[in-house]
Amino acid sequence: QVQLVESGGGLVQPGGSLRLSCTSATDLSFYTMKWYRQLPGEQRELVAGSGSGGSTDYGYSVKGRVTISRDPTKKTVYLQMNNLKPEDSATYYCKAVLGGFSYWGQGTQVTVSS
Repeated sequence: QVQLVESGGGLVQPGGSLRLSCTSATDLSFYTMKWYRQLPGEQRELVAGSGSGGSTDYGYSVKGRVTISRDPTKKTVYLQMNNLKPEDSATYYCKAVLGGFSYWGQGTQVTVSS
């Protein structure tokens, strides 16, 4: 069982930045790590992904404004978000995938508002 804990969400003004963290007691080096976001009543949307080999991919709506990265020494995956917009407001979740197994964190709320 892999437990993931997200943190770093909060209230930020439009144009601001946040860095979300996803931390585990498990070595995440071999996992594909992804960040999703979700609004109430809607499906989860992929924000960013990071393969174990170093590849990355980003959702169309956030491309150029977010960066996913890893710190293996801290067993943490980050999501740096810049130039935030009100439409980025959502609950952000991280997900770890390895083989046929996937694990989700509990989410962290991001609110972009003036």
